[in-house]
Amino acid sequence: MKFWAILLLQILLTWLVIQIVLMLIFVFTLRLNKGNSRVLNQLPKTAVILCLRGADPFLPNCLNALLQQDYPEYDLKIVVDSLEDPAWRVAHDTVAGATNVQISPLKIASTACSLKCSSLVQAVSELDSSYKVVALVDADTVVHPTWLRELVTPLMHPKVGATTGNRWYLSKGRYWGTLVRYLWNVSAVIQMYFYGICWGGTLAIKTQVIHDTGMLDKWARALSEDTMVQSILGKHGLKVKFVPSLLMLNREECTLPGLMNWMKRQLLVSRLYHSKWWLVVMEAVFSILLPNLILGLIVLNLFLASWEVSGILFICYGTYIFGLLLMTSVLERAVKKVISSRWLMPNISFATLMKILIAIPLTHWFYGFALLSSMCVSKISWRNIVYRIKSPFNIQLVKYYPYQSNNQPIDKQISL
Repeated sequence: MKFWAILLLQILLTWLVIQIVLMLIFVFTLRLNKGNSRVLNQLPKTAVILCLRGADPFLPNCLNALLQQDYPEYDLKIVVDSLEDPAWRVAHDTVAGATNVQISPLKIASTACSLKCSSLVQAVSELDSSYKVVALVDADTVVHPTWLRELVTPLMHPKVGATTGNRWYLSKGRYWGTLVRYLWNVSAVIQMYFYGICWGGTLAIKTQVIHDTGMLDKWARALSEDTMVQSILGKHGLKVKFVPSLLMLNREECTLPGLMNWMKRQLLVSRLYHSKWWLVVMEAVFSILLPNLILGLIVLNLFLASWEVSGILFICYGTYIFGLLLMTSVLERAVKKVISSRWLMPNISFATLMKILIAIPLTHWFYGFALLSSMCVSKISWRNIVYRIKSPFNIQLVKYYPYQSNNQPIDKQISL
């Protein structure tokens, strides 16, 4: 047993070193970021598309920020799920008087894709030829004034077909779900960078590329729009450019039950549309299964009164958890340097660090359960709509319901 304990220790610590190296590469990328908001003065006319179902907690902030972009020519195209949706009134009240905004209801809720994809297909299909770039944004994204300029500028390179940023959640909140989501996202941000995965909350694509690659046809039969972009562009010799300055701070809260459904959907989308899904599974085996196997062996050896083996395993597990805590702290500091120039980002307190120590194993368990569920799930609920999943491009909306005010969370800071 001692031999196997030492072997497991070596494997787990090797995996920890690999994670640290990947994290440091990502941090180095963030530190190289100098911003490109003023590289070009002549930028193409852009359509910013925002799809709404339900009034997200920071929707007014999102809309106000989108109206204050330092960009030569852009229009905001808002597609609201229905006239009954609470987001319809919020959007109209917030953008009242703006001349570059168009608010439309979703005309046809397709049963062959998600409601968001239906809205995107409608919005893009209605654009005239003067729009050279389509920028996508989510209602939980509160952008800074140069957001659109930073997003579009790299598209001027002929080999760049799409640009993207990523989200960064606050660790501080009233709910454990908020902290677990933060920790899961710490790992996800690094994965998405290395795998070239786009984030639909901040994503720009050349309009011509959308049409030339048949992306609209794929969206019209899909559950999600962003994860597939990298593989589609790769087939046409184009690449996705990650823009470090577009790490967007998210202040919404999340409960543990709500987090499970959200995490399961994120992983399902990766399974359906991510060309390197097997790497996600392999990463999960090392990050989740291995440390929990060691934790189980600690309990077993304590029961068997094998104190030496228990001690070796405990040192191994403790080193791994503290290593993850250190990684989180380093990455948090690097991200703060990017974000703090735009938004106030509080320091992580000692009390929060202690909560993170507890939340790291909890995150592993949540992640593991969500991953297993996503591998066999055939139905998923998304904003009170159930979708049946038969294959990546065989999606069935079971039954459509307009989003009602009574569907809104009681706590106004909780994610929908």
